[in-house]
Amino acid sequence: MTDNRRPLTTRSAGWAKWLASLLVKYDVSPNFISVLSILPALIGSWLLACPNSPPHAWNTLVTVALCVQLRLLCNMLDGMVAIEGGKQSKVGALYNEVPDRIADSLFIVALGYAVFEPWLGWLGALLAAKTAYIRLLGGTVGLSQDFRGPMAKPHRMFVMTLACLIGAVELHFNNSNHALLIAAYVIAIGAGITCITRTMAISKQLKAR
Repeated sequence: MTDNRRPLTTRSAGWAKWLASLLVKYDVSPNFISVLSILPALIGSWLLACPNSPPHAWNTLVTVALCVQLRLLCNMLDGMVAIEGGKQSKVGALYNEVPDRIADSLFIVALGYAVFEPWLGWLGALLAAKTAYIRLLGGTVGLSQDFRGPMAKPHRMFVMTLACLIGAVELHFNNSNHALLIAAYVIAIGAGITCITRTMAISKQLKAR
């Protein structure tokens, strides 16, 4: 199980361990935490895609950045509660993956609409989902799941968070949103490259058997 777990240095942070232990203490299900990650994604994507929101207020983008980080926090804590807290379930893998794909797609598609390039958001979301598909495909053929980038989920969400924060400053001083447009392209292109790197890595390992 740990071979197929995304490596995260923040799991070893004291605050993360404390928060996970608190959730375990109050018997919070890791599956509930996984589903809960969709909520900040819904809020953040609505703020990005709603015609009355983007990109008219700098604080909207700051809120979106916060929603992205809350989503990632849920994604980290569900695994910590499940594994370190001993609350794994038979359907845990489903809850771990499905909400992730929903949240990812919501954010990336909304980013495309925010910069008035819907096709770019849909392309980025499709390629992001494909990176996860290829990772899981490696697992189905008996290999450890490959979480390499250059645009894995944490990288995509880092780019989006950074773009929102830079975009908030840009919007406040220059009334433009170039940072968001650049981020949309970086995510789409980076996810496409990640699909290639993961596929090549799987192929190399299979040939070496």
